[in-house]
Amino acid sequence: MRVVLEAQETEGKAITEDTITKALGILRTRVDSLGVKETTLYPQGNNRVVIEIAGEDDPEAAVDILKNVAQLEFQDEQGNVLVTGENLQNAEARMDRSGTGNAEVILEFDKKGAQLFAEATRANVGKPLLIVIDNQVISAPNVNEPITDGNAVIQGKFTAEEAQNLAVQLRSGALPVSFNVLEKRSVGPTLGADSLDKSLKAGIIGLIAVLIFMLGYYRLPGLIADLSLVIYMMLVLGTMSLLGAVLTLPGIAGLALSVGMAVDANVVTYERIKEELRFGKTLGAAIEAGFKRAFWAIFDSNLTTLIAAGVLMYFGTGPIKGFAVTLSIGIIASVLLVLTFTRYMLILFSNITKEPKFYGVTGGAEDANN
Repeated sequence: MRVVLEAQETEGKAITEDTITKALGILRTRVDSLGVKETTLYPQGNNRVVIEIAGEDDPEAAVDILKNVAQLEFQDEQGNVLVTGENLQNAEARMDRSGTGNAEVILEFDKKGAQLFAEATRANVGKPLLIVIDNQVISAPNVNEPITDGNAVIQGKFTAEEAQNLAVQLRSGALPVSFNVLEKRSVGPTLGADSLDKSLKAGIIGLIAVLIFMLGYYRLPGLIADLSLVIYMMLVLGTMSLLGAVLTLPGIAGLALSVGMAVDANVVTYERIKEELRFGKTLGAAIEAGFKRAFWAIFDSNLTTLIAAGVLMYFGTGPIKGFAVTLSIGIIASVLLVLTFTRYMLILFSNITKEPKFYGVTGGAEDANN
């Protein structure tokens, strides 16, 4: 989805470079709240912002979240502004506890906001306090007693999705200017379709080559590694689907790298097991010792990569964040599978056959010198 927003100059609020920069930061926070998606935001000219979101299922709702100013105000009956969203610290959506089936938004003010809200409620006990968002009265609850803990509730006939969207807007802060949607369109994968098709073909060919190599070189453990790799792919793609992540070209790069690390974890473990077998240990003892020796090598290498992915995820944006998310999911999945599934299957098969040749070892302790 590609959206071009144009800032609208209002009386007393000129559009400057600083205004657009501040708006970009708020818009990015809102976009990131839509889920794990690869997004690109950049200014265009002096008063426009371009937003590109990959894989957005509900463009209309996404545009509404982006363009609304979300200016929060608490007013008295005369329309005097008592508290604004400037002092808002957090906003969370939850279901109404009264059992109406509606959702509500819980507000938490900072220290200054809590003081202002306490004064506002203290001065309006027995009177309605108007909750206004973008000049529209959302609700007007009566104040029964002063509220001094800095918390407030916005109630209305909200669905869970509407309450969540409102919380996102309030949490990210009000936009410094209002925006109009100048352009909104869905961009099909024209040139990208060819790149994606080639990438998938290359990935499939590479995966088949890895499966054949592991089976031919490691034999029975190689078969287990192949099964582990298939489960690994299903686990990673399933997790990405649950998170709403989008598999674009940077994501495919992250997936390819994590597949390599998953294979590497199996190779390190199997080589340790083969060394133990060459030293004359029994198969069961070799498997236990091999996993024990390989654990820290696997753990250290994956941990350092995971830290790097975390840094990219925290500081990166758009495609960089997509790459980091895919890589992180792949690393965690590969370590879990090697330490659980692969180990369990090796122990299971070792109870069926203990013949070293099925494990890629042709000799015993005398091979240790070779």
